[in-house]
Amino acid sequence: MEEGFSLLERGDFKQAETFFDAVLKSYPQNKTARLCYARAVGLSGKPEKGLELFTILNEEFPNDLEIKLNYAEALLWNKRFADAEVFYGKLILENPDNFVANLGYANTLSNLQSYSKALEYITKAIALAPENNGAKVSRKYIKLGYANEKVKEKDYKGAEAFYDEILLDFPNDQETLLNKANLYLITKNIEKGKEVYNLLGKENPLIALNGLSLVEHIDGKDKASLKLSNQAIAALTTTTEERLVKQSQERYVQALIWNKKYPEADLEIKQLSARYGNENWVLALSATLAVYISEFKESIKYYQLILDADSKSFDGNLGIANAYFANGETEKAYAAAYKTLTIFEKQNDATNFLQKLHEEHTPFLEERFSYSFDNGNNTAYTSRTLVSVPVSQKWSINGNYQYRKTGNKVVDLNAKSNDVLLGFGYKFHPKASFYFDAGITSASTNSSSYTEALINAYFKVKPYKLQDLEIGYRRELQNFNTELIDRQIATNNYYLNYNVGTNFNLGWFTQYFYTSQTDNNTRNLLFTSLYYSILPKLGLKAGLNYQYITFKDQLPTFYFSPARFNAYEVFIDFLKDEKAIQSKQLFYNINAAFGYQFIESNDKQSTYRFQLRFGYKFSDRLLANLFGGRSNIASASVAGFTFTEMGVRLKWNLFSVPIFKTQKNDETTKAVD
Repeated sequence: MEEGFSLLERGDFKQAETFFDAVLKSYPQNKTARLCYARAVGLSGKPEKGLELFTILNEEFPNDLEIKLNYAEALLWNKRFADAEVFYGKLILENPDNFVANLGYANTLSNLQSYSKALEYITKAIALAPENNGAKVSRKYIKLGYANEKVKEKDYKGAEAFYDEILLDFPNDQETLLNKANLYLITKNIEKGKEVYNLLGKENPLIALNGLSLVEHIDGKDKASLKLSNQAIAALTTTTEERLVKQSQERYVQALIWNKKYPEADLEIKQLSARYGNENWVLALSATLAVYISEFKESIKYYQLILDADSKSFDGNLGIANAYFANGETEKAYAAAYKTLTIFEKQNDATNFLQKLHEEHTPFLEERFSYSFDNGNNTAYTSRTLVSVPVSQKWSINGNYQYRKTGNKVVDLNAKSNDVLLGFGYKFHPKASFYFDAGITSASTNSSSYTEALINAYFKVKPYKLQDLEIGYRRELQNFNTELIDRQIATNNYYLNYNVGTNFNLGWFTQYFYTSQTDNNTRNLLFTSLYYSILPKLGLKAGLNYQYITFKDQLPTFYFSPARFNAYEVFIDFLKDEKAIQSKQLFYNINAAFGYQFIESNDKQSTYRFQLRFGYKFSDRLLANLFGGRSNIASASVAGFTFTEMGVRLKWNLFSVPIFKTQKNDETTKAVD
C-alpha cells in the first residue's frame, strides 16, 4: 500500500481514493486501508462521507488512537468545532504528550476563536515536535486570528506585537505584512504604513503601489495618491495576475474620485463595466462616485445591486448605510449599520459609523459662558444652557435658558434679562425638518422691568443636491446693552438662508432678513458670500463677502440704524469640525476678514474681523472649547461699536446611546450612563 500512502502525502486525494477503494475490494476488513480510504474521501471534497466512515471505524475500534485522531480531524473538516473541542479535550487527557492531539486541539480552539488557549496548546505541540513546520504555520494563523481580535478591541499595540512575532518565524511573510499594513491604515500611522508597503514592494510591487496610494490618501495627499496609482497602471502587462489588474484599476478610479476628477472617473467606470459587467467592485466604484457628487439615490441603487449579488458584502452593507445617512434616511442607515456589525462583529469603520449615528440622536446638554465689551463702555456677561432630547429618529424636545447681565459704568446703567424657551424639532421628510421654540424673556433695568414673548420657528430643507435652504421667523428682545434693554425693543425677524455648493469647491451663501420692531422701525439686511474651498481636507476656504443694511428711521442716539450701509470684505476660514473628529482630538475654527464699510454718504472705513475657536474632544460624550472674537464692523453689534467677545463652551452627551429604540427587532439599544 506504499503507493497509496505516497498519494495521500502528495495531496492526490482523488487518486488515493481510487487506489484504496480497489484495495478494499480485495481486503474489505483491512483497518489501515479503511482508514486511508476514509481520509482520502474526506479530503477529496466529501467531508460528510469521510466523517461517516470514521464514525464507523471509531465504533469498531474504540481504543485505537490513530482512528480517534482521524475522527477528531474529520469533525474539523465538517466545521463541527464544538464537538471537536469536546473530543480533543478527552484525547488530551488520555494522551497529554501526543503531538497530533495537541495540534488538532489548538486548531479547534482557534476555529472557536479561543485564541489564548489555542496558543497554549500550539506552543505545547511545537515543543513536542520543534521541527514540524505545519505546527508553526498553525501558530501563525492562530496569532493572525488573535491579532484580528485585538484590532476589533482597539488594542492596536497587542495586534502589532503578534504580527512582529509571526515575522520572526516567517520573515517578510506577505499575508502578515498585509495585515500589519492594514493595522497602520486603521491607526493612520502613515510612516509605519509606508515602511510595510515598501517591504511588500520587494516581492509584490503592484500591491505596494496600490497600498501606498491609499496611505497617501489617508494622509490627505491625494495628488501623490493619484501619481502612485498611475505608476501601478503603467506597470500592468498582459501577464499580470487578473486579481492585481482589478486591484490596480480599482485604486486608480478611487484616486481619480479623491482628486475630484469626476468625468475621468466616470469614463473609466464605464469602460470597466463594459469589460467586467456588474462585478461588485465595479458597482462599488459607481456607488462611491455617486456619493462624491451627491447623487445619493444613485449610490443606494448601486449598493443594493451589490447586496443582491452578495448579501454579506462589507462594501455593500456599510456603503449603503453611509448613503442612506447622507440621503437623510436615518432609520435605514441604522438598520444597515446593525446588519454590517452582525456580519462583521466589532469592525472598526462600522463601529465608528454607528457611533456617529448615536451621537446625532443622543440627548445632550450644552453650556456657554461669555464676556463681551465694546468701545462704548458696554459690558455683558452671558450664560446660555441648551438641552436637546431626541425621543425618536424624527422628533426631539428642546429647552433653552439664557441669563444676560449688561452694564455701562459711564452712564451708571445696569440690566438683566432671563430668556426661557421650550420647543421641538420634527423631521417630516428625509430632506426637510421643522423647528419651533416659544417662551418669554424677563428683563429689568434701573428704571423698569417687563416681559416679552419669544418665538423661533423655521424650516430647514434640501431642495436640490448641494443646496440648503432655511426659512424662518424669530421674535427676540434687543438685549445687546443696557440702554437697548431699557427701551424695550422687540424685533420680528423674517429670514432666509440659502447655500449652494458645487462639485468643484465653489460655494455661494445668501442671507436676507426683514425686521419689524416694536418702536415702529424696520430693517432690511442682505448678506452674501462667494467662497472657494482651497484645501477641502484641511478645511481651508477663502472668499468675498458683501453686506447691505437699511433702516426706515435713523435713530443713531439709541442704536446703529443707517439709511444705507454697505460692507465689502475678503475672508479666510480654517476649520476642523468637531463632528468630523474622533475622541482625544483637537478641533478649531479660525476666521479672519478685512475690508471696507460705507455708512450712508460718509467716507469709506477700513474694517477687520477675527473669530477664533479652539477645543478638545475628551471622549465620545464630552467636548469643550474656548472662543473669542473682535470686530470693528459697524453691523457686528446693534449699537455699531467695536466689539470684543470671549468665552468657554461645554457640550456633554447625557448618555452613550439614544434613549429610544434604534433597532426593529427585540434587541433594543438602551441608553446607559
